[in-house]
Amino acid sequence: MLQADDGAVVLTVDADVAVISLNRPHRLNAVNVQLVEGLLDALAEVEAGDCGAVLLTGRGRAFCAGHDLKEPRGDEDSLLRRLEHLQEVTRRIRGLSVPVVAAVHGHAVGAGAEFALGCDLVVAAEGTRFRFPEVGLGLSVTGGLTKLLPLFVGPVKAKELLLLGEALDAQDALRLGLVNRVVPAGDLMDAAMEWARRLAGQPRLPTAMAKAALDNGIDAAFEAALQLEISHAVITDGVAKDGEDALAASRSRNRE
Repeated sequence: MLQADDGAVVLTVDADVAVISLNRPHRLNAVNVQLVEGLLDALAEVEAGDCGAVLLTGRGRAFCAGHDLKEPRGDEDSLLRRLEHLQEVTRRIRGLSVPVVAAVHGHAVGAGAEFALGCDLVVAAEGTRFRFPEVGLGLSVTGGLTKLLPLFVGPVKAKELLLLGEALDAQDALRLGLVNRVVPAGDLMDAAMEWARRLAGQPRLPTAMAKAALDNGIDAAFEAALQLEISHAVITDGVAKDGEDALAASRSRNRE
């Protein structure tokens, strides 16, 4: 077993399965620059290695609570870099030659839900809550979900989930086709690892070819969706900043 047990992302290689763990439990694994860069590094290491499958999970009480709203936004250039790196996570997960199993528990919110739904198979613990709150927070979806979600649940339900931002529990997510399996919380890692080991034990080339063939039709229009999401995210970020500046000015006047 190879393990590097520090940083915002932890990569553990056990036999033929690479386990990638989000490791900001004090922030419910909320997404910041370090977590995104750690994910990209881990995925690159997996692609360069000899593992037969990947298991993606989160440490602590949640899989991933979405963007860390305490992180500074920065200027437009830094925003674009962050968005491009965030989207690269989805590209690399989907582009890996080996299948990726997500083991999801607690909360999978915003970007966290996007990480999970970008994987090939999703195992969810009972009590898991999926939510896409970006619109209500004045933000924009950025992880290719505008393409993937309508394919999973249909366009009408996708609009409901994205526009209203209401939470789905694990059983509802299973019924809608967002996850493959729901298990008791205590069985999550064993169930996900069972699938990952089964996948890793299959012939590598046919497995890779099947994954690529299944994704081909979806990903043909995926890049266009990613680019549109970036342009929308830049616009919503500007609107959010204007709102914050106006609020700060109002508070300043009230103090005078």
